[in-house]
Amino acid sequence: MGIMGCDGSLLLDDNATFTGEKTARPNNNSVRGFEVVDNIKSQLESLCPGVVSCADILAVAARDSVVVLGGSTWTVLLGRRDSTTASQSAANSNIPAPTLNLSALITSFSNQGLNQTDLVALSGSHTIGQARCTSFRTHIYNETNINSTYATSLQANCPFSGGDNNLSPLDVTSPTVFDNEYYKNLVSQRGLLHSDQELFNGGATDSQVNGYTGSSSTFFTDFANAMVKMGNISPLTGSSGEIRTNCRRVN
Repeated sequence: MGIMGCDGSLLLDDNATFTGEKTARPNNNSVRGFEVVDNIKSQLESLCPGVVSCADILAVAARDSVVVLGGSTWTVLLGRRDSTTASQSAANSNIPAPTLNLSALITSFSNQGLNQTDLVALSGSHTIGQARCTSFRTHIYNETNINSTYATSLQANCPFSGGDNNLSPLDVTSPTVFDNEYYKNLVSQRGLLHSDQELFNGGATDSQVNGYTGSSSTFFTDFANAMVKMGNISPLTGSSGEIRTNCRRVN
């Protein structure tokens, strides 16, 4: 959603005045789908130019993607405006790394006004998507809180050296369905990232993970509420920012 808030800053290409977030360590060769946003934006501009911000497009697209894949829905608050700058350094320092332990994850989310419940619920977005080998190599070769058969299966596509950009699904059970299988995987020590498995590793969030394994409806409700909270992080409104004509560059 953006490092400085829900402001579409992630979508900006680098220019003469700033190096943007697309090439930040957590995003480079990882974040995809920019052309989908471009397509949505171009169609909206042809129908009602200068009305819908790129930040709002991201917020609505996130909700609709979850719905299409079988997850919950929620009311997306609209009226955000777009940032006119981006920060690679902020992206490098503020996006939670896959190597973080539980206390660091809780702190990182707390710094954004998100609590422990939000952390565990939003992590459930890893029921879809993929991660690069470089993000989970240490977990599958050097750590013990992982199912050995699962680790071995991952090593075939993620060698000890090389293949950094090889992809594996974050949810090995149902990688294209928005469901609660991610949490069931954690209970059986099949979390792909170190930070995933930290949510079920004898700590304060174990009980919440267990709750979600038994009730997808509770997960869906908490996820929807957390998405609304995240979408309300420091939005630009009123005369702040702008409504970009092209999501990749400022007007």
